Amino acid sequence: MAATPARADTMEAALLRAYQNNPQLNAQRATVRATDENVPQALSGYRPKVAVTASGGAQYTNQLAIGSTGRKLEDGPQSPHAVGVTVTQTLFNGNQTANKTRAAESQVSGAREGLRLMEQSVLLAAATIYMDYLRDAAILEVQRNNTRVLEVTLKQTRDRYSAGLVTPTDVAQSEAQLAAGRSQEFAAEATLTTTRANFRRIIGTEPAQLAPGSPVDRYLPATLQGAIALSLAENPNVTAAMFGIDVGFLNVKVNEGALFPSVTLQASAQKSWQQTITSIKLSSAAAAAQVSVPIYQGGAEYSLIRQSKETLERQRLNLEQVRDQARADLVTAWGQLLAGKAQVASAQAQVTASEIALLGTRKEATVGQRTVLDVLNAQQALVNARVALVTAEHDRVVASYAVLNTIGRLSPQVLRLATPVYDPGVHYHQVRDNWFGVRTPDGR
Repeated sequence: MAATPARADTMEAALLRAYQNNPQLNAQRATVRATDENVPQALSGYRPKVAVTASGGAQYTNQLAIGSTGRKLEDGPQSPHAVGVTVTQTLFNGNQTANKTRAAESQVSGAREGLRLMEQSVLLAAATIYMDYLRDAAILEVQRNNTRVLEVTLKQTRDRYSAGLVTPTDVAQSEAQLAAGRSQEFAAEATLTTTRANFRRIIGTEPAQLAPGSPVDRYLPATLQGAIALSLAENPNVTAAMFGIDVGFLNVKVNEGALFPSVTLQASAQKSWQQTITSIKLSSAAAAAQVSVPIYQGGAEYSLIRQSKETLERQRLNLEQVRDQARADLVTAWGQLLAGKAQVASAQAQVTASEIALLGTRKEATVGQRTVLDVLNAQQALVNARVALVTAEHDRVVASYAVLNTIGRLSPQVLRLATPVYDPGVHYHQVRDNWFGVRTPDGR
């Protein structure tokens, strides 16, 4: 019998399942593993290149040769065949291999920051959808309770109308409010259905009996300035842009290397048979060093250098833009967090006051001091206050996760999730020094 999948009944369990199983995050991990292969490709410039050649065929020769003994007719078929090996080793190429290797390593580091960014995005999306479901489920329950209360109110109003205590207008107002309440209930059900589908898409399981979520203020800096400093240093967008500058600088050096001489060493050995009608077997071997000095190659190399310098300048300007954006995002999220704290307190006070007001309005209505419309308005005010409280509590928790995300610390390590952390360095070291092989480390 198949095992029943664990349900994400707490925020931590939901984040854990999203971290382990989210397909978007797993795809980004595969992207990092593919980027790892740039390093062994660059390192291949240090290694020799070996080629083995073989040939074979058939030919027919008919020739009249003049030798020391006079003329001689050479005639007959041959089966010429040969085998050889050539080894080529680059000794110097303007440091292009070294710079390509360092650039590839910076690309790997940048890809890891991209993975960290995706991890944070997925965890933030998971925390948000978790709180979305709690909010929408609570709002639906508020609307359902409101519908039940309005049904009772309508029955009481009709009874009072039968007793001649209210007018048909009061009955119509109760019926209209009940219809509006049912419409709001249906809308809340539709919203919850959409949220449930998104929960399944992000978390990977259906929501069931979710525990309340709590903010993560304990992991946040105490001040806004401290948060800004962390964001400018640890935000993965910022760190990825820094590695982009490294890659741009090294690409300039790689292109400049095309202007330097190159030195290669080549050794070859060959053995052939029946290449001519008089040659039975021939063996040869050779070794030579070659120095190539570029003088002019049409100007493309100079254009590449200029182009790469402009790309480097663009990367530097992009870093400034990313830093400004990271700071703006942090300040915005911090402000939303402060506002969320205040909104929760205000909404709680609003609910308390609305409950007292509704109770008083109902008592006053029984003695004729209030109308049915006053009671209906007080009931709707209480519903609005409860919805506002649920929304404020949702926004309060999500804002704390958003701040942790903008400073670059929304990670399983910081959140202390009970899961093994994916280490991109494992695959990198498995493939970095591979000289040959087509299988991936996991056997594919």
